Amino acid sequence: MDTPKRPRGRPKSQFKESSAGTMQALDRALGVLVALARDQSNTLSDLSREIDIPTATTHRILTTLQAHRFVSFDEERQEWAIGIEAYRTGAAFLKRNSVIEVGRPVMRRLMAESGETANLAVPDGTEVVFVGQVETPNPIRAFFPPGTRTSMHASGTGKAILAAMRPQRLQALLEDMPLTPFTAQTHVTLSGLTSDLHAIAARGWSHDREERHAGMSCIGAAILNDRGEPCAGISVSGPTARFNGERIHDLGRRVAQAAREITELSGGASA
Repeated sequence: MDTPKRPRGRPKSQFKESSAGTMQALDRALGVLVALARDQSNTLSDLSREIDIPTATTHRILTTLQAHRFVSFDEERQEWAIGIEAYRTGAAFLKRNSVIEVGRPVMRRLMAESGETANLAVPDGTEVVFVGQVETPNPIRAFFPPGTRTSMHASGTGKAILAAMRPQRLQALLEDMPLTPFTAQTHVTLSGLTSDLHAIAARGWSHDREERHAGMSCIGAAILNDRGEPCAGISVSGPTARFNGERIHDLGRRVAQAAREITELSGGASA
């Protein structure tokens, strides 16, 4: 009797994968985490509608994540929220990112010198994500909690990062960037945004003139990595009434210097 031949190669995975080579269940679970982080908290039904996944499936994902403490459930409010393990995972990113580590004392000094709130943000697609802030004691001030996202085209930090990008990378990003109007001052045309980016690149700092929030302004500069590419941005923000006249140029000079200092301390290289 002939011995049956053993099949060659690796056995098929028990997990169903999509055509893109990703695991559908994991894709969905990560989508739930991202949505909860964005919403801060949400009910099962609302979350299910938001991410377009059946309620039963969403609930199974949530209970699995809850078992690993990545999400938590508030019985009284019947709402789900990000859990302690998700925070620890994010904290690990902050610990390994030298820009964030070395940026903290520079931000504190920038806040003290300028009298305005200092911010640190990193790019993510066509948005920037705020990862650090040192608030001014001034009672009227800007505030962006860690994790806050904003569109690059309507952000001082975002525009500074765009202006520091190499032409090919910038062009590819602008093609995917929706120029959403947030205020009457927001750039809604590519020509207007491009003209502003050229001016930013020439002087070394950006100026957001109420382009995201009415009554609030921001001045930012890009922080570069070891390849001379923008990897983060630092800025000061506050009421537009305090961002006027010659003070704008003084703030621009201080922010640009802070960005250069963080670039150097984190091992970055000038463009």
